[in-house]
Amino acid sequence: MKALWIAVANLRRMLRVRTNIFFVFVFPMVLILVLGATFGGSSSPRLGVVSTGSGPLGAALLRQLERTPHLRAVTAASPSALLTQVERGNLEAGVIIPPGYDGAVRAGHAVTLRYLARPDQSSQQLGETVRGAVARQATLLGAARFAVAQHAAPSFDAGLAVAARTPVPVVSVTQTTAGTTLFPRTLGQFDEGAWTELLLFLFLTAMTGSVALIETRRLGLSRRMLATPTAPATVITGETLGRVLISCVQAVVIILGSALLFGVNWGQPAAVAAVVIVFALVAAGAGVFVGTLFRNEQQAIGISLLLGLGLGALGGCMVPLEVFSPAMRQVAHITPQAWGNDAFAKLVGHGASIAGILPQLGVLAAYAVALLALAAWRLRRVLSA
Repeated sequence: MKALWIAVANLRRMLRVRTNIFFVFVFPMVLILVLGATFGGSSSPRLGVVSTGSGPLGAALLRQLERTPHLRAVTAASPSALLTQVERGNLEAGVIIPPGYDGAVRAGHAVTLRYLARPDQSSQQLGETVRGAVARQATLLGAARFAVAQHAAPSFDAGLAVAARTPVPVVSVTQTTAGTTLFPRTLGQFDEGAWTELLLFLFLTAMTGSVALIETRRLGLSRRMLATPTAPATVITGETLGRVLISCVQAVVIILGSALLFGVNWGQPAAVAAVVIVFALVAAGAGVFVGTLFRNEQQAIGISLLLGLGLGALGGCMVPLEVFSPAMRQVAHITPQAWGNDAFAKLVGHGASIAGILPQLGVLAAYAVALLALAAWRLRRVLSA
């Protein structure tokens, strides 16, 4: 019970510092947003559509866009809301089907559809896909008018029905990817950025938490705890649990925040919890061990940042492991971050269950046991000195 109270005291001490709240909880979310908006991409670009008051033909055009392969059509409430979503990067582009679209088309008037997109190459390419979908409906409408003009149908609706039943030669285009794709097609825009930043900041926060351990020793808090009926093992367990507790709270905020704000689907909850807990134990062991090596906070914070950022970069938390060369990827797997990235890649990118990530969990557990044993041995020596 004493160990748990020591852990809670570490968490409360961390939360009292406002800058810690920013760097532990807010800054990771900002980086997820920046990385997803800059480098992220989904296999199916999202197209916003406004079709309020456009009538049956407008609804038919919306269905045509929804059926377009490799395109996700989502409805927007208004043109202003659509423009905001496109500007923020939540949608790749948008189409506005004007009110009265159905009546104007039936009367034979020309109707202009507005296409909203950012000035980049992908948006322009998506525009060609949208024009193709609109052209398919335009072809059907032209055939309906021709049927009415040739007296093959008594009305426009009848002509439309005749045109819909008439087989039209279709030219199909087959797209083939040479080699193997680097990223799964189901991977969302913010998915990989979310799990890499989670691993980066879990480890970085635990490493920089070594400063608090040095401060505890410098202020004599450890000696005062040992002066009470508290065994050294209890103090060691409490200090370690404190780092694990901070990591778990941080992970919950990042996971829930990225799911709510960016739509990240983390996969099976039990498997995600297993990866987070085991990786938190790894980070706690590393943080406690570093905290026993130095006597002042300046040395500890410098080494902690160097190790946290350096191992994160090598382990694929800044550049995806998929773009590493085969030799460099093998080198990267000397870090626990690389094994954590592999586990989340299976969970988020391939929908694996906890059984599918057992090898990664086993390696992370081995890291945790080794680092925790080393940290406990070193902390016992420091406390007894």
